Amino acid sequence: MNWLLLFLLGAFTYYLAQKTVAPITRTPLWIIWLVMMMPAVVWTIWYEINGEDQQIPLPIIIIPLVIGFTLYVWLIRLGKISSSDQPKETVQNSQPKLENIEQPPQDSEKIRPITATEEKSLRDCFPWEVYYLQNVDYRPQGILCRGKLRTAPEKAYKSIKKNIEKVFGDRFLILFQEGLQEKPFFALVPNPWSKNESEKNSDEEKLKRPVFALTLLLLTLLTTTIIGTVAIVGVAQETLNTDPSLLLKGLPYSLGLITILGIHELSHYFTAVRYKIATTLPYFIPIPFFLGTFGAFIQMKAPVPHRKALFDVAVAGPLGGFIVTIPLLIWGISLSDIVPLPTVESASLLNVEALDPRFSFLFAILVKLVLGSSFVAGKALHLHPLAVAGYIGLIVTALNLMPVGQLDGGHMVHAMFGQKTAIVIGQLTRIFMLVLAMSRPEFLIWAILLWLMPIMDQPALNYVTELDDIRDFIGLFCLGLLIVILLPVPGAISQWLGI
Repeated sequence: MNWLLLFLLGAFTYYLAQKTVAPITRTPLWIIWLVMMMPAVVWTIWYEINGEDQQIPLPIIIIPLVIGFTLYVWLIRLGKISSSDQPKETVQNSQPKLENIEQPPQDSEKIRPITATEEKSLRDCFPWEVYYLQNVDYRPQGILCRGKLRTAPEKAYKSIKKNIEKVFGDRFLILFQEGLQEKPFFALVPNPWSKNESEKNSDEEKLKRPVFALTLLLLTLLTTTIIGTVAIVGVAQETLNTDPSLLLKGLPYSLGLITILGIHELSHYFTAVRYKIATTLPYFIPIPFFLGTFGAFIQMKAPVPHRKALFDVAVAGPLGGFIVTIPLLIWGISLSDIVPLPTVESASLLNVEALDPRFSFLFAILVKLVLGSSFVAGKALHLHPLAVAGYIGLIVTALNLMPVGQLDGGHMVHAMFGQKTAIVIGQLTRIFMLVLAMSRPEFLIWAILLWLMPIMDQPALNYVTELDDIRDFIGLFCLGLLIVILLPVPGAISQWLGI
């Protein structure tokens, strides 16, 4: 199992490196990938030699991480590609980068993307009662418009965006950001998604691929049903080959899991559509082993308009998935059997035949509410296939709520607190997961994934307008939900509940 998880982690890491690292460095991708995988390989070898019941020493955790991270940064910088060196296609198809947009240009005339007449029209787009424009500067990344904000940020952005689009169409993305002195400024960045009407219609047809999405859904239904029948219910493969009707035993698992994952992604999808963000339909990833699926995803093909949209799209998935997970999990728990608590050697978060629900405060409370006095100390649960689906849904919710980088939780805290604070929260979360992995080895792969994920997140076009109190409350609720899913039941509460 350890080597299988390492293989899955390696495939995910290579995909991640290809998307995030390959475009910015000339260093061969396979070398960077090997460095990224080094800590996981060292830890896997240690567990293979010493056994999973042995606690991994702290130096074995820290030293490979430090060496790997140092080599990772050095290799990227060694072959770093400047924006001027990137192929034209790469630049056009990449997300707009704004890290150095405020740096003064060496020669503004050489990089002036508009004519003097167009500049006059641009200045006219800024009414003095909305945003008093003081100067227009040219940067390699775009046009910088500085001035004084004279009305509410959201009203100013809508008004000026509308004026600029009347003059330039979709030639530029209009960004509203905070400068180094926290003074809001507008930036016009060349729009990599700028297309004529025929191209837009063609791209929209390519974006909506219902037959492809439906095919993946049906394949995932098949693979999860087989895994549910063989790996969870325990039907032998030979028996299944002679009697295919036994596949029906795996349907509670497959239908429950697909419902949870599907609602999660559809919640993202419909929220993105509501904000007119071009996005694909939800795509499931079928695999013939492990859980029967790698999950599902949507891919947004346009920038997020503002922080409220960033928050809403991010939070919709975990909340939607969680809302459907709870009733399915309660139903599944009611169908599960109470068994003796396993020994320390066989105890695991992956042992669904004798799972100790006390590892999660929320899970334990649900078990006690459903089973009442029949579930007491010294007992565990043999999960029904539907309960297994709900249990996975709970884990998926927690993973997505992790406030790191481009996970849903990362987008959420980015929208709530801003990029700088979100980075600090993300780093603290990574450290917390490493500490948690020392006592619960099952979280080690989770901790590794968080360290491999990019910590930065792309800002929304309107980054100045802040969230309202309701969204802040929902965000804090979601972070609290993450805590009650991950943290075990405290001893005092466990005694009070009699579990």
